Amino acid sequence: MMIPTIPTIDEILDKGFSRGKKAADMKRSERMPKHIKGKRVEEVRVTTACQVIKDKLKMILDRTPEIEELPVFYQDYIDITVGVDSLKQSLGAVNWAYGIIAQLEEQYRQKIRRSAPDRASKLRKQAYGRISSVIKKISKDLDFLDYAKSRLRNMPTINFDAKTVVIAGFPNVGKSTLLRQLTSAEPEVANYPFTTKGIQIGHIERHWNDIQIIDTPGLLDRPISDMNDIELNAIVALEDLADTILFIFDSSETCGYYLENQYKLYTEIKRIFDIPFIPLFNKIDLTEYESKGKNYEYIKGFIDKTEDPLIISAYDGSGVEILKKFDSIKKIPRDEEEDDDYY
Repeated sequence: MMIPTIPTIDEILDKGFSRGKKAADMKRSERMPKHIKGKRVEEVRVTTACQVIKDKLKMILDRTPEIEELPVFYQDYIDITVGVDSLKQSLGAVNWAYGIIAQLEEQYRQKIRRSAPDRASKLRKQAYGRISSVIKKISKDLDFLDYAKSRLRNMPTINFDAKTVVIAGFPNVGKSTLLRQLTSAEPEVANYPFTTKGIQIGHIERHWNDIQIIDTPGLLDRPISDMNDIELNAIVALEDLADTILFIFDSSETCGYYLENQYKLYTEIKRIFDIPFIPLFNKIDLTEYESKGKNYEYIKGFIDKTEDPLIISAYDGSGVEILKKFDSIKKIPRDEEEDDDYY
């Protein structure tokens, strides 16, 4: 979502009043009776200032997309990141200011035209005072819109026509590493939790189908009401985008979470989302599973009770049979799509 550059109240007023002064100076150069010229100069000064300020406010309103017209994913993303209600409230304040400035423009244009010549300057100053007061009342709203612009600047670009795989799991289980193995995306990878603070996207093509793979921030085994904004971004991607969920277990538990906790999160997500799953047991190279060593039975117990799992090492790229699973992905209709059948 692209929010335009948000001017400060000083920038809005300075631009409006300086342009009003220039227009008034040009009017002074015109030949007309002195008693008329004084009023025309002040009238032009007010109307020009109002028009310039209205243009600034209208630019904000026109260039900010209608939230209700955005895909549900973007609406949810905005709500988590900055708050939809807060954004609407600030845009409403800008619209209110636009309307009041338009009223003041017409009101003082009429007042100056009907006034005595010696009162025109006083009325113009009065108009400028009221204009300044209106713009200052939306100072906090302009500040919020500027904040929203910075927070939403990196909002991911989603291809809603592509089949979408969303990678989920605890923090530091290897989600970003897997994304790098499967696609040309280069998300940050580090051995500490919540490295992925936003949504990372990669693309591959399978049999002429574009597969969009989304790396989400790590989830923790806790209620949605207790999740932070980083985790909620992952939930939004699962709910609004996923045609298949790639759930990653860290077999080595080097992520800092026991397999028991990871399996509990897996079953909870499966309960919430009626979406096909591909479970992956990752970091198998850091265990003695393949040699049937000391942790073999422990890991096998979780593998055996997981439906159709794959055993991989995202680090060295073993287990690339994941790609074969993507061939059966079906697009899940959402939102306003009329066709209820998968395609």
